[in-house]
Amino acid sequence: MIVIDEDKIFKTIQERKPVSVALNGPEGIIPKVQDAAVNIMNRFGIPAYVIADTTWGTCDLNSNGAKTLAADILFNVGHTISMSTFQDNVVMIDAFDDISFESVTVKCADILKGKTVSLVTDSQHLNQIDTVRKTLEENGVQVKVGKGKGQLNDGQVFGCEFYPAQEVQNQVDANVFMGQSNFHAAGLALSTNKPTYVLDPYFNEVREVTEFAQKLQTKATLAIYKAADAKTFGVIVGLKEGQLSKTTALKFKRELEKEGKTVQLFALTDITNDRLRNLKGIDAFIQVACPRISTDNQFDKPVLSTPQASALLKILRNESIDGYLQVPHWL
Repeated sequence: MIVIDEDKIFKTIQERKPVSVALNGPEGIIPKVQDAAVNIMNRFGIPAYVIADTTWGTCDLNSNGAKTLAADILFNVGHTISMSTFQDNVVMIDAFDDISFESVTVKCADILKGKTVSLVTDSQHLNQIDTVRKTLEENGVQVKVGKGKGQLNDGQVFGCEFYPAQEVQNQVDANVFMGQSNFHAAGLALSTNKPTYVLDPYFNEVREVTEFAQKLQTKATLAIYKAADAKTFGVIVGLKEGQLSKTTALKFKRELEKEGKTVQLFALTDITNDRLRNLKGIDAFIQVACPRISTDNQFDKPVLSTPQASALLKILRNESIDGYLQVPHWL
């Protein structure tokens, strides 16, 4: 069951005395966010808006939506980071899942006994990483938990950021990801080039995602080589507050033009195949918003992420692209 840190919400409201607030969180916990909003309104008698649009992390907080609502505080629930506040009006609220990992951890130890693993997880399960580590070690698995960096806590990964796992990748045989997310685990496998297992307490199963990750890399690499034949590129800046990478977009524009390519600049809030179909005369796209848009979605034309675009430039210069995804941050 997801448990939201409502005490922190209430304490913040008591201290700051906002006239109104907004809340948002990942899709899977929106019903719990609704409950928290109702509790706020009942306790403090102020409007509490649930922003029900998707939020993928600190790059996609929708703080602009909160400002449009004239909400004094936006409580972003469920994206635990190493900082308690993010931007002036955004307060990060923990939402931990109290589901037990005991049974599935013992299963994992049977598979990986005698191995050394990097143990990582996402925001919802950080509170249990020490417990899982202890169980693995008691059952014959050596465990490394890499140090966090930037927004990441020790042992935490985002879908595009893998510093703790990269720190220990040369000391381990495999990665173990605590949670249900193939999304996070596949990125982890690609970034470290290590066998990666999902420790899923919901289905009580251990599954390897290495092959799935390799398929994503093959798809990403094919898109790069297809884009190499393009004459006209569209470079897309994301309009979400944490995806506004104009400097990177302009860098790619300059570098592509040096290679004789024609470049147009675009900006989008949501980068989808349907939206790109409306744009004429473009052979391939580069988007600098979110790298997982390119690796995890289907498009009619090549749509490259930042690491893919960097690899494209190497191909155009007859350089090797080996390990282009094996970096700690895909932006």
